[in-house]
Amino acid sequence: MFGRSKAFSGFSVDDTERARRFYGETLGLDVTEENGMLTLRLADGAAVLVYPKGEQHAPASFTVLNFPVDDIEAAVDELVRRGVRMARYPGMPADERGIMREAGPFIAWFTDPAGNVLSVLQDRPA
Repeated sequence: MFGRSKAFSGFSVDDTERARRFYGETLGLDVTEENGMLTLRLADGAAVLVYPKGEQHAPASFTVLNFPVDDIEAAVDELVRRGVRMARYPGMPADERGIMREAGPFIAWFTDPAGNVLSVLQDRPA
């Protein structure tokens, strides 16, 4: 039924201007604004809608965007250089950079200014 639909994902924020600066300037994504909502254009051409909820916003309790990278250490170092703090979660052992290297891909989490969870991840070396 929806096999040819150009579906897109979305999530809310409490402040679209702060989100625009974070996603556009800090993360370097192509961000456009229309009707008070943001569209994030990802490298593969996909679009993600970011919409305001003001005081009713509650951060997503799951990872809303995952950014695959070739070098997770370099990506984490650059995020930190840009003022991003890496998140740590109980039961998810991470190294001094905040990178979890146990089961699955190497992954490090961080949040946007609205508290939504994002990650950078790298396939395990062969």
